[in-house]
Amino acid sequence: EKGDFMNSKLNTKEVIMAALLCAIGIMIPMISSLEELRKTKEIINEVKEELREKKIKFDENIKIGIMIEIPAAALIADELAKECDFFSIGTNDLIQYTVAVERGNKKIANLYTHFHPAVIRLIKKAIEGAHKNHILCGMCGEAAGDVTFIPLLIGLGLDEFSMNANKVLNVRKLIRKLDFKECQKLADEVLKLATSEEVEKLLVKYTRGSN
Repeated sequence: EKGDFMNSKLNTKEVIMAALLCAIGIMIPMISSLEELRKTKEIINEVKEELREKKIKFDENIKIGIMIEIPAAALIADELAKECDFFSIGTNDLIQYTVAVERGNKKIANLYTHFHPAVIRLIKKAIEGAHKNHILCGMCGEAAGDVTFIPLLIGLGLDEFSMNANKVLNVRKLIRKLDFKECQKLADEVLKLATSEEVEKLLVKYTRGSN
């Protein structure tokens, strides 16, 4: 809709102007295709051109990244990474769309889990796509703050974690104790498992041994 289009341009204008004052970037949510990414970048470039014409200062090199929260995006991560500066894996939605379970539905809440082998393989795919194109891959969502899941994410090569502030100290404490090569071996073992139960059992056992 035209109204949504204009609002998106106004919001983008504010962000790229504010980027002169502090280190911020633009993260685009719900990307499922390269066409969508390119269209969004066109809007950003239009906003930049408007600011240039008005001689308003802004960050010409503001970083543009995307949320990997749809399975389609994870599967074409290597192509998307060629045209953006960073990834952030949004696990809450990625899980929901991968296993077809609404996370707020109590009747089937037991099926909503980041230990699902398919979810883990999509996470791996996203990280590999980012690193293949020399960009960082972070993660936000509840999985990023789960201490049981942290060793696996380290082993898969995740670069950044975003979590609630009350979890930061415990996660830092755990990460300091982890050995990267051992975490890589753990990741290799996890990727061979076929069920969520097997994955969770192995990760719980490993994390307890690391504490």
